[in-house]
Order: sequence, then structure tokens, then C-alpha cells
Amino acid sequence: MTGIVPSPSPNHGPRPGDGRVDILVVHYTGMRDAAAALDRLRDPASEVSAHYLIERSGLIHRMVAEDRRAWHAGRGWWQGERDVNGRSIGIELENPGHEWGYLPFPDQQMEALAGLARAILARHPIPPDRVVGHSDIAPRRKADPGELFDWRRLARAGIGFWPDGLEAPVPDAAPFPAGEGLARLGAFGYELDDPAATVTAFQRRFRPARPDGHLDVETLWRIARLRG
Repeated sequence: MTGIVPSPSPNHGPRPGDGRVDILVVHYTGMRDAAAALDRLRDPASEVSAHYLIERSGLIHRMVAEDRRAWHAGRGWWQGERDVNGRSIGIELENPGHEWGYLPFPDQQMEALAGLARAILARHPIPPDRVVGHSDIAPRRKADPGELFDWRRLARAGIGFWPDGLEAPVPDAAPFPAGEGLARLGAFGYELDDPAATVTAFQRRFRPARPDGHLDVETLWRIARLRG
């Protein structure tokens, strides 16, 4: 794994309850460069932080100890959990994001993420379906890490979930009505307060070529693969 350097942030607090960690959240920084992101994540006035930041070069910054509650998820929801910060580890990936010129994530950054995530999973009981993106837990507010992030590659490295068979031809008919598709997204873990935002978040991850928020035949077919 690429080297880790200490870059401590003061923005953290105690974990609630038994301190259990069972969610891993992947973000992009959405800022012009790593220096700007590090400044913000270490500024007490910002009231935001993450446990780690990975530069595009693959260099990893350790910002908050894993036994502390970093402030990276904000108002989120996953599988009924509302205090995602209290149960999660947050990893920021240097990327300007959709606002500043969204870029693919380079090999060295993805390799550093895979190595770091494997080490985190060895320390914490995080199931594959609780390795998520920021947009998964906050679909009405967030788009990161976005449609250029390679979830399939991460799953092949043993981190997270990627359904079997998504590369097969799409059938002509939907496998079930749109209402059942939404229900299945809710059962997988998504909030359903804004269905179009939730569908877009699902598509950014599992149908990244066209994240348009529509429950078309292909999207419903991909939803059907979530437990397939």
C-alpha cells in the first residue's frame, strides 16, 4: 500500500454507543486540488473532516483516528441508519468533482484506495453492501464519488458489492413495475424521500453511462440484479 502520512484534523468527536464501525463511505473532495481540500478538512471553522484523504498520486493522508467520529457524511441514511458518521469511516479522494472539472480516478489512486480499504475491512466488520458512496447515503444532496468512479474494479479487489451479470444484454421487458423497483432500492439501503434523486444515485453507481433518474427497462433490470 502507498505510504500514509499524518495530516491530523481537529474536527472529530467520540463515537456513540459501543463505537462499532460497520459502514465505509467513499467521497470525492470536490475542490481544485488536494492542498485546498486538506486546508478545509483541517479548518476548525469548516466543521468537516474525514478519516483519510487520498491524493491523485496515491499518497494517503491520515486525518482522524478510526476510533473517532469524523464529520464527513452530514445528513445521511443507509439501511435505516441516520447517524452515518457515528458508524462509518470516510475516505476522501482528491478530484475536482462536477463543479470544478470532474476527472477519472487514476490507477495509482484506485490502487491506494483498495489497499487502504482492505486494511480497514480487516479491522472492522463492514459488509459489502455497507461500502457506499456519498451519493448513496445522501442522494438529494451529493453526487460523489460520481459516475466515473469504478465500483466494479473496487469489488473485484474484494471491497464492496457489484452484482453479477450486469454486462449481459438488457431484455426488452422490465422485470417488474417501477414501484417494485423503488421498493427494492429501499430494501437495499437507499432512502426514498426523493425517488428521482435515489434512482440517479443508483445509476451513478450501477448504470454510470446514463444517470438520468428514470426507471427505464435497463435500470429496473439492474435493480433486479442487486440480490442476484
